[in-house]
Amino acid sequence: RLPSFRVIGDQLKDRFDGATLVLQNNGAGRTARNNNPNSNALSAQRSSVASSNSIHSRRNYRAKNRNFYNGGGGNKRRYGFQLQPYNRDHKPPTGLDLVYLDISPGFCEKDPKLSIPGTQGRQCNDTSTGMDGCDLLCCGRGYSTEEVVVVERCNCT
Repeated sequence: RLPSFRVIGDQLKDRFDGATLVLQNNGAGRTARNNNPNSNALSAQRSSVASSNSIHSRRNYRAKNRNFYNGGGGNKRRYGFQLQPYNRDHKPPTGLDLVYLDISPGFCEKDPKLSIPGTQGRQCNDTSTGMDGCDLLCCGRGYSTEEVVVVERCNCT
């Protein structure tokens, strides 16, 4: 049986709260290529491989240039950028860390551009201190309660 949506949501929130805001360093890949004395040769090979339709030539090209694709820099060289923490006091993220590039928008204020309705009309549980609690969902602004009587049909025998 799968865990409930709320349990998964709580786990994701815990991971996101521990996530690191990162900056994308686009110059890292270019610097690695420019420091390579054979960077012009690599560019020439890259263009000749791109024009070729031969699978073998691509495979041979990758085998010859494995250092460039899978080199000591890891994904930095493969994708041409390196993620660095926004706050220098944080350690750099590993491959298993959750990172984000943009700050999350505030969901307390109304924002029609992002289709964020603000806090008005949210339903909450006034006795809960969890994710469905009124203090959290209403952003500490207070809330009004409404008592609703629901009449349901029972399947009594």
